Amino acid sequence: MGTIEDDPPVKFALPVDSDHKATVFRLFSFDKPHMRAFHLSWISFFSCFVSTFAAPPLIPIIRDNLNLTSTDVGNAGIASVSGAVFARLAMGTACDLFGPRLASSSLILLTAPAVLFFSAASSAASFLTLRFLIGFSLATFVSTQFWMSSMFSPSVVGTANGVAGGWGNLGGGFTQLIMPLIYAVIRDAGAVSFTAWRIAFFIPALFQIMTAYMVFFFAQDMPDGDFKSLKKRGEKPKDSLPSVLRGAMTNYRAWILALTYGYCFGVELTVDNVIAQYFYDRFNVNLHTAGLIAASFGMANLFSRPGGGILSDVVSRKFGMRGRLWTLWSVQTIGGVLCVLLGKVGSLSASITVMIAFSIFCQAACGLTFGVVPFVSRRSLGVVSGMTGGGGNVGAVVTQLLFFHGSKYSSETGITLMGIMIICCTLPILLIYFPQWGGMLWAPSAKNATEEDYYLSEWSVKEQENGYHKASLKFADNSRSERGKNSARATAPAQGESPLPL
Repeated sequence: MGTIEDDPPVKFALPVDSDHKATVFRLFSFDKPHMRAFHLSWISFFSCFVSTFAAPPLIPIIRDNLNLTSTDVGNAGIASVSGAVFARLAMGTACDLFGPRLASSSLILLTAPAVLFFSAASSAASFLTLRFLIGFSLATFVSTQFWMSSMFSPSVVGTANGVAGGWGNLGGGFTQLIMPLIYAVIRDAGAVSFTAWRIAFFIPALFQIMTAYMVFFFAQDMPDGDFKSLKKRGEKPKDSLPSVLRGAMTNYRAWILALTYGYCFGVELTVDNVIAQYFYDRFNVNLHTAGLIAASFGMANLFSRPGGGILSDVVSRKFGMRGRLWTLWSVQTIGGVLCVLLGKVGSLSASITVMIAFSIFCQAACGLTFGVVPFVSRRSLGVVSGMTGGGGNVGAVVTQLLFFHGSKYSSETGITLMGIMIICCTLPILLIYFPQWGGMLWAPSAKNATEEDYYLSEWSVKEQENGYHKASLKFADNSRSERGKNSARATAPAQGESPLPL
């Protein structure tokens, strides 16, 4: 099975484990490499969310300018999230093979021109095409989660993933708030209405370009350096694409998480696309008010998704992986119930109240999901992250096609049916089982399965003889905390500082 070899001591600003991953999460620190990677990852992902959802708050203006029908608007909303389905899987593979720094900065730069060209959209076809291309940038979510899982120890990885993902998703709410304001400033400065919205798109485009360069020049892939330098020094094996893909595709846990993530994050994407227009049309509020209401849904990511990640780590300390799974299922199911209720209430104030409660549980479930994802596979972490993230986009596409495409359902009926689908598609979490930790309904294997057994099974005997498995061995040792304090097999808690965020 192998043994863990001690590395030469390396100084880091934060306390680290044997894999040099930070064992604490200091939110207001910018220390390199751990916290710098955190801040650059969420800011760059935030910029992509701003760009992708810059159009929805201005739809009432854009649809008049381009003569868009409700079907055109619906198709464009679907296109904006469908492009990232395969892009997220590709991003996960790129992270496994080339590292998150190069993968994310390249994608951000490649999609920025589409944001600039949005100002030249002249038809329904160009509007849809550009929203589709800009949506590819949402694949940076995968690099964000891969990066955090590479920088932070199992005891705080849920917190790191939750805060980075949540603050990045915050861009979906921020853009609902800021784009109408930018449009109003440009219009009031003298531009005609149909010109003002076009000029407004230069702001998210320039922001996105700036973050791409920041990631490329100021961050690094792993605690010990970039992928390229680590491979040159022989500290990271050059893995093969077939092996990385096979490790993820044959792990049923990855497929279940991809499905369930489609009905927390996928629902969030759907709401980002439809909620401003929903309040504008149903309750006859003005454009700015509709934007403010819609912004409150996305802005909840400031604390809700991070709260889900923190909650995942907290319950894990006592109940291990089984606690993470139970909490994920409970929170996402409650979110589904609130979604059903949102479609049923008929007053503006009640709708806003239920929407905010729904947003908190929906986004917390996203954070809880990525409290589990890092443990599914060590070797194929990027692809598993990509599959899960891609599942979120698939859920958004399916939901919008079923319930918000054309005039088959009213918006309120679509929202109610979406809530029922959340409840049903969350049930497969009950089937997730780790031999060494158990699952929601089953205890750990009676055969005394270990973390080493699970993670080393991803490597062949020959690969282990060549030492390719060493990182997995370290991760297995550091992930014993997932047994939980209530487990008879639990190990003593690690010495050092409290891992709670400061």
